[in-house]
Formats: sequence, C-alpha cells, structure tokens
Amino acid sequence: MSPRAAGFTLIELMVALFIAAIMFAMGYGAINQALNGRNALKEQQAQLLELQTAVRVIEQDFVQLAPRPVRQPVGDEPAQPALQGAATGTDLDAQSTTSSLAGTSSLSGTQSLSSTASLTPSSSTSPSSGTSSGTSSLTQSGTPPIVSLTRAGWANPRGLQRTGLQRVAYYLENGTLRREYWNVLDPTLASTTTRRELLTHVKTFTLRYLDVNRVWQPQWPPLTSTVLVGPAMELTLRERPLAVEITIDTEDWGKIVRVIEIAG
Repeated sequence: MSPRAAGFTLIELMVALFIAAIMFAMGYGAINQALNGRNALKEQQAQLLELQTAVRVIEQDFVQLAPRPVRQPVGDEPAQPALQGAATGTDLDAQSTTSSLAGTSSLSGTQSLSSTASLTPSSSTSPSSGTSSGTSSLTQSGTPPIVSLTRAGWANPRGLQRTGLQRVAYYLENGTLRREYWNVLDPTLASTTTRRELLTHVKTFTLRYLDVNRVWQPQWPPLTSTVLVGPAMELTLRERPLAVEITIDTEDWGKIVRVIEIAG
C-alpha cells in the first residue's frame, strides 16, 4: 500500500472542515431567521388582538349608552351629561371660539355643563393585573378625559346591590389609550376608579358625534346646544347623538375609523 492511501492530507481535512463550517453557518442563519420571523409574527398577532379588543370594548360602551346624567362630586353646578366628549386633536384648531375648550355647552348664556375635569387627581394603585384604582377622572398630570359616558349592561355576577349602569371615561396619555370606570354611578371625591390600558402605540384618538340635524359635531354636547332650566336642562343632559365616529391613529396599523350607531 502506498503512503498516499494511508489517510487524508492536512489540506484535505482543512477543506472539509471549512465546508462543514459553511454549512453549519447557513443552517444557523436559516434557523435564526425562522425564529425571528416567528417572534415577529407573534408580536403582530398580539398587537392585532389588542386593537380588536380595544375597538370591541369601545363599541360595547357606546352601543349601550344610557341617557342618565351623573351628579357633580361637589358644588351646586349642573350635573354632568350622560355623554360628554371634549373636542380633541385637529378639532380644537377648527373651532372659531376658545371659550369652551372643555367640550361644554352654555346654560342660560352664562353657566356651562361642567366637565369631569373638576375632579381631583387619582393616586392609588390596585394590585389586580392590568388595572389600578384612583380617586377621580383626572390623571396625576391633570389631563381630562377625552370622553365620559354612562352605559348600561354592567355585569353583576356576584349579585351585589348596585345599579346596572356604569360611568366610564377614556384617556390618551403617552401613546396609551386607557379606560376607567367608577365603582359607583354618581362618584364623589372619595370614589375610586378601576383602570384598564386598552391600546398602546396610539398617535391620536378622535371622536365625532352626529346630531339630530345629521351634522357631525367635534364635541358633545354641541356648542350650539343651549338650555334654560328645569325640564329643558334635563333633556339636554340626557341628549344622545345618532352615531359616533371613532378614529384611532396607531403607529402599527395606521388609521382605524369606526362609525357606531346609537340606539334610541
């Protein structure tokens, strides 16, 4: 047997190792790319589920809108309307007057429907997952809600002695859309709220309201709504739009527009 047939040369071994290293690198790259694609897909699925859940919750609140005003926490001011939406985003720039930035309507030319911004800032946190409690509809930075409303259909599986109506409010802070509800229908300064972060990476959250004249209003009650006292004031506080247009501009999915018809 010749010396050459005894085994492989060093060069042949190095070439074989080099080829094996290339194949391992290609295999690792394919596996790593597949794992990254899987993680990205799971993240997109989670974001889509978050968006769908947020839209469903908002729709349920407006579909079950109840014509029930709530009392002010303190003072002798008029009650808060059943639906109170402040002008937001570009709607503020489109208004010709700056006297009603809180989305209120005038009463007898001087009084105004008080915004939920009159409540004190919230402070405490609940240990429950995804929720926390506070003492008002204002955040610690003093941000008023974009919209607050009274809704029906508050589930009561424990059979507690309470109403089936619920007061909820929506906030947009630092790109996060948050929903809060009070544990009582007519909250006081000591009443707490339960918070739930619905959607993240939100640029803007805008609402428009269709009045009885089929005109879209940037806030509710409209600036054109004027009342005197007594039954007329009560009707204005209970007034509801025909429909609500919700526009959510997100970083991940772009602009989402949904029109919700209000029953009754």
